[in-house]
Amino acid sequence: MRPNSKLMKSTMTGALGGLLFGFDLVLVSGIIDSIVRVYGLSDYQKGLTVAMGPISTVIGCFVAGVIGQRLGTRTAMRWAAAVYLLATVGTALAVGWPMLLAMRFMAGLGLGSATVLCPVYIAELSPALWRGRLVGMFQINVVTGILVGYVSNYFVRLAQLGAIEWRVMVAVVLVPGSIFLLALFTIPRSPRWSASRNEIDEALLVLSQMGAPDPKAELDDIQSAIAAENASTHEAVFQWKYRYPLFLAISIGAFNQLAGINAIMVYVHDIFRAAGFSMISGDVQAIAIGLTNWIFCFVGMSLIDHFGRKSLLLVGAAGTFLCLSAVAWVFVSQTHQAALLPLLVTFIAFFSMSQGAVIWVYIGEVFPTSVRSKGQGVGSASHWIVYSILALIFPVLTHQYGAGAPFIIFAVATFIQFVVVLLFYPETKGKTLEQLQRQLVKG
Repeated sequence: MRPNSKLMKSTMTGALGGLLFGFDLVLVSGIIDSIVRVYGLSDYQKGLTVAMGPISTVIGCFVAGVIGQRLGTRTAMRWAAAVYLLATVGTALAVGWPMLLAMRFMAGLGLGSATVLCPVYIAELSPALWRGRLVGMFQINVVTGILVGYVSNYFVRLAQLGAIEWRVMVAVVLVPGSIFLLALFTIPRSPRWSASRNEIDEALLVLSQMGAPDPKAELDDIQSAIAAENASTHEAVFQWKYRYPLFLAISIGAFNQLAGINAIMVYVHDIFRAAGFSMISGDVQAIAIGLTNWIFCFVGMSLIDHFGRKSLLLVGAAGTFLCLSAVAWVFVSQTHQAALLPLLVTFIAFFSMSQGAVIWVYIGEVFPTSVRSKGQGVGSASHWIVYSILALIFPVLTHQYGAGAPFIIFAVATFIQFVVVLLFYPETKGKTLEQLQRQLVKG
């Protein structure tokens, strides 16, 4: 039995939030140099401009849960999309650096909310048989958005639009953003949210439309789960008995970004320029990186249930360590610059098939049901906080210590990750959530 058209339409609509997120991530890489010239920014101001979005994304991640619980995920997604569209218009029309910062902060709030709400909406809508693969559509759309963003930047650059080039790059995002917002008015509310508001008839109807094998039985399960969650709503995740799951979630979130993935994506033009490449050739190299990221996302998703989470993380950490060390050597020695693209492409392949595929699955598995959503918030916050710091200091590091300095840090971090995963991370493949709870929660 395959997902029906209504389920696929709703899933693809929710997954569009991931495409916007990926697009916006690399949009900054295309506009940041122009912004630096237009507003005369220092290295610190350049880093702050890039980091402003991730900083507010952390806030959006925490706020989204509260808004989604009160308004429902569908309505909350509409607000997130509207906020992002308004911020994008404001960014394109910014008349000064303070306004640009404010609009980037506003955009991060919308995107941060979407990264929480969209996967939750898809999960709450999907029949259990298809839930994992359908929620995976969000991550696929993230890497698709990254690739589309790089291609968009390249073609806008070819048009040679002069002073308005960076504004046009920003304005392009309005197309998928508008499609996302309009499509959100064509999908149903989450049956789980309807059930939580005692709107049973609506919940039952949506479950039937989404192709649930036994809508009534699934509705009964939903109501039982809601009753259980209500009984443990106020349990705190920061307790001594949850120290092991917290360590796993915080460390995997931090290591994910300490490998340098988002910093490399955003500062890709600075990296290639430091190796002697032009802006246009840098765009072409970026497209190659985005395409590799897209392809190996599928590879990782196909391997995760067969090869195992811990095994993928170990292979990925070893591969990324070797690639990052080699990139650092290219910059420190000022030799073999032609190897930069193959090394970064190989790095992206190792990362995307390992950490990129594992992180969100792993965080969701290591916490018990009563605090799972809160634990996911902790892991997500660790991820975005580390990225915000790296986005802020990357230009300063490269200016003061050379282009190889960040890659030395990234390589050391991936080596430490290999050791930590090898010694302390459990393999979660093939275990039920209840088995993992007994293993990981220390009473």
